[in-house]
Parts: sequence; C-alpha cells; structure tokens
Amino acid sequence: MIMIMTAIRRYCLGVHALVAFIGNSVSYLMPVLAFVVAFEVFSRYILDSPTIWAYDTSLFIFGYIAALGGAYAQQQRAHINVDILYNKVSARTKSIFNLFSFALAMFFMVIVCKMSIGKFEEALEFNYRRQSEWAPHMHHYWLMMAVASVLLILQLSSDWIDALHQAITGKPLIEKPLENESEEEGIAP
Repeated sequence: MIMIMTAIRRYCLGVHALVAFIGNSVSYLMPVLAFVVAFEVFSRYILDSPTIWAYDTSLFIFGYIAALGGAYAQQQRAHINVDILYNKVSARTKSIFNLFSFALAMFFMVIVCKMSIGKFEEALEFNYRRQSEWAPHMHHYWLMMAVASVLLILQLSSDWIDALHQAITGKPLIEKPLENESEEEGIAP
C-alpha cells in the first residue's frame, strides 16, 4: 500500500511540476503579445501603414496564453467557484464537491481534446487557413488546443486524486506549502 501511495504522490507531484513549468513558460508570451499589439498601433496610427499579420498573431498568442494557462489556473485555484455554499462546509464536504466538479470538467475536456484532434487533422488535410488577408495556417492552433486540454485533464486528475484522498482520510495527499513560507525563511528571528 505504501508503494501505491508513493507512486500516486509522485504522479501528482509530476503533474504539478509540469503544469507549473508550462504555466510559467507561457507567461513569457504576455510581453510578446503586448509588443505585437503596440507595434500594430504604432504602425496603424503613427506610420499610417497597418500590418496584415499583427491582428492574427495577437489572436493566436492570446489563445495560446489562455488555453495553456488554464491548467495552471486550475492548479492555483484561480477559477471561479460558488463561494456562498462552498466556504460554509467542512474540508471533507468540499472534497466531495470537488470530486463531482473535477470529474465533470475532465469529461468536458476529453470532448474538447477529441474535437481538437479532429480539427487538427482536418486543418492539415484541407490546408485550413484563417480567413484574413494574411491567411495563416490553423493546424498549430488545434494542436495547441489538444495539448492544452490534455494538460488540464492531467491537472484535474491530480486534483481529483487529492480530493478523493482528502474525502477518505480528511487530509490532503500533498501538503501545500504556505504562501509566506519562502518569505519567512529569509527573515532571522
């Protein structure tokens, strides 16, 4: 039993590390997005010569940030919650709520993943392009959506395992570090 729990913990920690890495990495696209938008504004209003690529590029970058950041938002519990009821119940009851909501979200994400893979294959087969003057290819976007949905499924499965463990034992599977723990380590008593 100890080996199984160790393997489950390692899975959850591995998923958390992967999601945190991708979530932090995709955050570096924010300045790129800001630059693309600023460059388009500069080109359009100062140089009076708008680009044909900036709008599509900014849409793709924003889509990448939002989709690939979804699993990180789930990990950080940054998604919307119905706090009126949720905050008034015990930790075990919260875990039971989480079991249902995480399972429902995983089901939805499996559908999104399957549809994204289908759209990716279709975009490659028929050479789909965005309907704009620049007309960039669309296949990369659908591939990213499939990857993002798998990443969110992994995070939700890790959260579901943690919620199940907490519902059964009353304790979380993985102890979360305190928010101010790293700040307190540097302060001498």
